[in-house]
Amino acid sequence: MTEPFGDSRTLRVVVADDQAAIREPLAAVLGLSADIEVVAEAADGSDVLTAVAAGPVDVVLMDLRMPVLDGIQATRRLSEEHPGVAVVVLTTFADDDSILAALSAGARGYLTKNAGRKDIVRAIRAAAAGQSVLDREVQDRLLATVRAKPTAAGSTLPSDLTPREREVLAAIGQGLPNRAIAEKLFISEATVKTHINNLFAKADIRDRADAVRRAIAAGLA
Repeated sequence: MTEPFGDSRTLRVVVADDQAAIREPLAAVLGLSADIEVVAEAADGSDVLTAVAAGPVDVVLMDLRMPVLDGIQATRRLSEEHPGVAVVVLTTFADDDSILAALSAGARGYLTKNAGRKDIVRAIRAAAAGQSVLDREVQDRLLATVRAKPTAAGSTLPSDLTPREREVLAAIGQGLPNRAIAEKLFISEATVKTHINNLFAKADIRDRADAVRRAIAAGLA
């Protein structure tokens, strides 16, 4: 068994994938973690919504290409109807459109199916803690896309951002999760979250993906 989540809380997870040959072994492997309980399996986005409504659910591990209701639509619905449920995408697709669509829909993490069990468990724990996890390939593609298409609106930042808030935004732009930002800046994760909340409010930043775009457009990353 892997080490449990830091606060000893059991994380209730829904595993969504239309292929039973992937979904069932993945659910079994995740169940080996002491702090993870797979409460439901879903073959499409509609099943995901049903499982979450029956709840309680903390995290959905979401495939993108599914029948009836795909992963993007299901993620958007969850963001609107169940904002407390975190979504981590696990898919074979790492193209720009899929990445940006998933993050814009509200996904907190994005992994490809090359990810190992430890990476997936780590992403689930991070998402449940309000952090964002992108695997290296996804980070590289996202950063490349933003550099190629900077937005005019994102080229400037509010003048009242503190130096520390700018440092945190720069770290987000580098694709760092909260824990890594805390270690980099020698501050606590709670302090990182406070700075993120403040800078998001001041700069009208919607989500982590938007923060990456703004950081790069402003020349911070």
